[in-house]
Amino acid sequence: MKQRNRKIKYIILKWLLLFIFFVLILLYIIQILSLNTYYEKYKTRQLEKISKTIKNTSDISNTKLEDLAYENGICVSVYDEGNNKNISTMFNKGCIFSDKKSINRYINKFLKEEKDEETILIKNNRFKKKTMIKAIKYDENTYIFLSTSIEPLDSTIVLLKRQYFQAVLLLVLISIIVGIIISKELSKPIEKLNKTANELSKGNFNIKFSTNSNIEEINELSNTLEKVKIELSKTDELRRDLMANVGHDLKTPLTMIKAYAEMSRDLDNQSVSKKKENMNIIIDETERLNILVRDILNLSKLQPNIDELKLEKFDINEVIRNVLQKYYILIDNEGYEFIYNIMDNRKINVYSDKKRIEQVIYNLINNAINYTGKDKKVYVNLVEDSKKIRIEIKDTGKGIDKNEYKVIWDKYYHNEKKHKRNTIGTGLGLSIVKSILEKHNYNYGVFSKKGKGTTFYFEIDKC
Repeated sequence: MKQRNRKIKYIILKWLLLFIFFVLILLYIIQILSLNTYYEKYKTRQLEKISKTIKNTSDISNTKLEDLAYENGICVSVYDEGNNKNISTMFNKGCIFSDKKSINRYINKFLKEEKDEETILIKNNRFKKKTMIKAIKYDENTYIFLSTSIEPLDSTIVLLKRQYFQAVLLLVLISIIVGIIISKELSKPIEKLNKTANELSKGNFNIKFSTNSNIEEINELSNTLEKVKIELSKTDELRRDLMANVGHDLKTPLTMIKAYAEMSRDLDNQSVSKKKENMNIIIDETERLNILVRDILNLSKLQPNIDELKLEKFDINEVIRNVLQKYYILIDNEGYEFIYNIMDNRKINVYSDKKRIEQVIYNLINNAINYTGKDKKVYVNLVEDSKKIRIEIKDTGKGIDKNEYKVIWDKYYHNEKKHKRNTIGTGLGLSIVKSILEKHNYNYGVFSKKGKGTTFYFEIDKC
């Protein structure tokens, strides 16, 4: 069964009413149902305290007893056994001493048993309430009897019980009003955020998440949604750039492949060398398309961490040499020069993902080819110490501003400027390099001097 969704204001109001209901039930239990129990314990302690005061007083007077009776709301009766009569009685509300028949029976019984002290509970027939009597033998002939009702008789308590339900209705009404105010205070900015988010879902990036709420969590949510909007707008811009620039990179090699293929088909009398030249151009342009597709696929694998690293021990020197051999066409046909600073063939073993590290080197060399100077030189340096191998790929181009060091690793960064078709690559190369090296937890970076070129580097631990 589908769960019914409710607005936040109704949920807040519901829980607030439940809380008030719980508090009222708790108050009813404490103040009404348990009142008699609490009152009985209170009066018991009170009689015990008064009896100790009387026993510790050497000369107790009627005036003193009257004060004790008045201040504590109890009844006191003094009995002289020698004269066999009540000397005095101090009355208060609900006093059992007015019931001569019941009290005299108890007094005679106490005197007969010759006890020093006793506490009993008896029923006050007049007021239909339980009464506690404390009997004390003060001296040889004098006995003092203290009496108090252990059930509330005060009119304030009776009134409290009568008005309890009126107070309940008033509190419920107040809680409903407060609940409505609180729910509106909370739901209004959330509804505003929801309305703005709906505009964002329609592709409108000109909106602004702003609530001006005095609730910190809602302001934080607003700021988070604003950041999401900014990132989504960047993603949308990158998507448009991708369509434009990848489309540009695809169009040119496809046009050349078609043109040279048609030329080879239509000209029957072409020389073997001319046909070979045309085929080489077609192959080169096909390879360019292959690089474009491969870079896009590789990046899509690296971003969601679909590919896991396959670590193995291998010779990094050999990997670099094998990568450089792939560029012999650029050396022969376009005059590029690749300078590798290690001349020997000794093994330098590392423990890493061989294919991924080869891809890093390949992309960094491609990047250097695209931006090197007119001398068309690319330097590959391998710097070795006792623990690490540092691989540097350097071009001789115009260089990069320091404030661009961080952003050059972003996808399609070069497309933020006027598009320039690269000799090799798609603009994804450095982003792929970043993803691979961060997966390995390798240190990497870039440094550059204006007019003197740029050096990209990364470090690998030696075996």
